[in-house]
Amino acid sequence: MLAYVLVHDESFLVNSNDPEWPHIQSFRWWLLPHGLAGACAFLLGPLQFPDRLRRRFVRLHHVVGYIYIVSVFVAAPLGVYIQHTEEGLGFARSFTLETILQGGLWMATTGIALALILNGKVQQHREWMVRSFGTGPLIFLEVRVIGGITGWENLGPHVNEIIVWSCTLSSIFMADLVLEAEKLLRARLSRARAQSAARPAAETFQHIS
Repeated sequence: MLAYVLVHDESFLVNSNDPEWPHIQSFRWWLLPHGLAGACAFLLGPLQFPDRLRRRFVRLHHVVGYIYIVSVFVAAPLGVYIQHTEEGLGFARSFTLETILQGGLWMATTGIALALILNGKVQQHREWMVRSFGTGPLIFLEVRVIGGITGWENLGPHVNEIIVWSCTLSSIFMADLVLEAEKLLRARLSRARAQSAARPAAETFQHIS
């Protein structure tokens, strides 16, 4: 999704003649820290999830985690301000309200994850970090991929409102689906390992008998 969005939506960054540049002139200096913080969250968030990486590089995991948290609390409020500024360019108030909800969810889930790890609740921390990533970077990607691939982005602002609101309102639910699917997969793998370990013991007992 990131590769698609970079080409389809963000290619103006390397094209000074793109019509997007005049559009962002009024808030370009706010967009810079917002974009940098958002990019950090995009790139660093996935590094927090692999078990092997987390166990092998504990210190790095902590540093990257704090950078991610700071990025969230920079990108989210600036995103709200930028969207509010775009109302003057003709964007509906509904987009600002959606950005407030999304930014609030992103900061809330991240704050809860931070509070949990500070209290030593590792598994719950990990689950809320999944929700954090699902309510921030993934919504940014989902909205643009859905609108671009289906062509709905060309059907007018009302359709775009439906897309962004649908992605935001379903973000926690989708993150929980991922968590439940992971639990089921882990349970299935644990049963398979237990059965594999028990089989040689049973065969040895039968041989002795």
